[in-house]
Amino acid sequence: MKSLAYARAWAIESALPLWAGAGFDEKRGLFHERLDFERRPIALPASRLMVQARQIATFSRASLKGWHKGADEAVVTCLANVERLYHRGDGHPGWIFSIDADGRPASRVRDLYAHAFILYALAWSHRLTGDPHAIRLADETLAEIDVVLAAPHGGFLDAAPSIDPTRRQNPHMHLLEAVLALYETTGRARDFARAEALVTLALERLIDPESGALLEDFSSDWKPLQPRGENRVEPGHQFEWYWLFGEYRRLGGVVPESVTDALLMFGIDNGLDQATGLIVDAVTDSGSVLIPSFRSWPHAEGVKALVTATAAGHPGAAQMADHLMASLLTFAPDSLEGGWMDRIDADGTPLVDHMPASTLYHMMGAIFEADQAFGSDATE
Repeated sequence: MKSLAYARAWAIESALPLWAGAGFDEKRGLFHERLDFERRPIALPASRLMVQARQIATFSRASLKGWHKGADEAVVTCLANVERLYHRGDGHPGWIFSIDADGRPASRVRDLYAHAFILYALAWSHRLTGDPHAIRLADETLAEIDVVLAAPHGGFLDAAPSIDPTRRQNPHMHLLEAVLALYETTGRARDFARAEALVTLALERLIDPESGALLEDFSSDWKPLQPRGENRVEPGHQFEWYWLFGEYRRLGGVVPESVTDALLMFGIDNGLDQATGLIVDAVTDSGSVLIPSFRSWPHAEGVKALVTATAAGHPGAAQMADHLMASLLTFAPDSLEGGWMDRIDADGTPLVDHMPASTLYHMMGAIFEADQAFGSDATE
């Protein structure tokens, strides 16, 4: 994989030092949400739990690989502060969504997406530190999800209090990612059972049997929001679910290959822009382009999917993984020294004026997976 050696060097020499340095607020013991293109922190009125959790998990993984010295201390410090400030931050069960600059609750909403990521962070931090408290806190968090975010018809509410009746696949996808990471950490059958329930939800409710695409938005009883052919589909999520199903299989689960192959092919056939070779942000379930701009993260998820496809023996998957890794790296020019353009137009012009910290989880996730599969074959 020609692009992997460069990606790995970029991660170790530029990205991880940047986000552990300028990207970390030593005074608060928390990660910054954003940096500008000069790599300076941008002050915001609130700091989200999701961002802190993603950074904790990413630096735990980096430390386990020996890619960033000193990450252990940052992980332990940040996680302790996150628990103190966000968990039951208003005195009620669950994790608050965000805090203000003084550490007080900014949003008391219980958000499924954020809860999924703190579970993911706890699983990875436990692998790094061995602290049993992380697993106890994960169990407490799962119990709180079951109560606070309980919903009829399977799955969970997106948030409590509920903002709207729409049910979204995205937080459920990340909850599956979290419980799979927790299962691999603990080996407990009850953690795998949670993964099984989420996979069943995806197979029965989230994937359209006609197009083979995984849809984004649903009614409260998991009916697609729009008529057939007009529903939003994100190619990046086709790749992300393909990779997750591969992880589920690797850990002992069963998913029909016809389902996963359809996901992968829908993402490739309908998501790749022919003019640029980049992955568009969104299409419909009939394949029409809905949002023609390009974000970095779908390319990261495409790399992960094609790493999984390579392991499954799909011809040409390794070459396409290499292509998408190279495409991913175009979002991270040398001038940003470990940063990235999160979203660009067809001419490569940035569509946002900052670097979101949360993107590190995607970028590093792709590099971790590719290194695991192709590390010995990387060429300088």
